Amino acid sequence: MIPDEGLLNYVLDQSRGCRHITLIDPGKQSAEIATRRAIAAIEAGSKMIFVGGSTDTPDEVVHQTCKSIQEALELQIFAASQDPNSYEEMWKIPVVLFPGGAHALSPAADGITFMMLMNSQIRKFLVGEQLRGAPYLQKFGVEALPTGYLVFSPGGKVGEVGQAELIEANQQELVHSYAITAKMFGFKILYLEAGSGASKQVEPKCIEAANQVEDLCLIVGGGIRTGEQAAKAANAGANWIVTGTLTEDAANMDEIRQRINEIVEGIQSSSS
Repeated sequence: MIPDEGLLNYVLDQSRGCRHITLIDPGKQSAEIATRRAIAAIEAGSKMIFVGGSTDTPDEVVHQTCKSIQEALELQIFAASQDPNSYEEMWKIPVVLFPGGAHALSPAADGITFMMLMNSQIRKFLVGEQLRGAPYLQKFGVEALPTGYLVFSPGGKVGEVGQAELIEANQQELVHSYAITAKMFGFKILYLEAGSGASKQVEPKCIEAANQVEDLCLIVGGGIRTGEQAAKAANAGANWIVTGTLTEDAANMDEIRQRINEIVEGIQSSSS
C-alpha cells in the first residue's frame, strides 16, 4: 500500500526518526501465515514490509504472498474508515520486494530494493540479475528504490551465495568509501547487512562511518534480536532497522507483537 507522499519520499523521510521493517520470507511460510505475521508486525509498530530473502523461491510464491498481504491491508484500511476511533493511516504500509534474484518478482508489490551487491566478486550480483529483472519491473510498474547493498561479516547465506568480500568490524574507512561510491552512483539507499540470523550485528562504528555521507538513507539488518541492539544501530545512524528471523521463529502472533514492540521501543528510546 503506497503511502500518500509516494514510496521513495516515505522511505527517505528522516523526520520520523528511525523506523522498523519486518522481512517476510515467502519460501519459509504459506501466504496465509505470512500475511498474519505481517499484520501482527504492523500492529506492533513496523512501518514497512519486505518480501523476499531466499535465493530459490519461485515468483509465483512471492507473488501470492505480496497479493495476500496487500489484500489484508486493503481490508484493514476499509475497516478503519468505518470506525471513527480507528487510524486509517496506520495501515498505509508499503510492501516492498527484497529479492534473492530476478526470479522473485511480483506485480503486486509497491516497490523493490533494486540493489547492487557492491562487495560481490561476481558480475551476476553487480548487474546480471538486475538486467534480467528490469524489463519485468518496468512492465509491472513496480517502483525501483535505488539501493547499494553491503554484506558484513559473518555474512550468512547471502554472503556465501553473493560471493561477497565480507567487510569486517574494523574496516570503517572502507565502509565510508563504499558509502561515497554509492552516493556517486546515484543510490538513495545503502543497506548494511550482517546476514540473516547472524551471530552479531553490523558494528555501530561502521554505521557511523556510512552516516558521515550526507543524503544516504541507511537500512541496517542482520543479527538484531533485542531492543538494546536496535537502539545501538539507531544511535549510530540507521534510518531503518530490519528484522526477519525474529518473526519466523516466534511461537504465535502474540510473541511476534511482543518481540517487534521491544525492537520498536528500543529504536524510539534512541531518539528520545
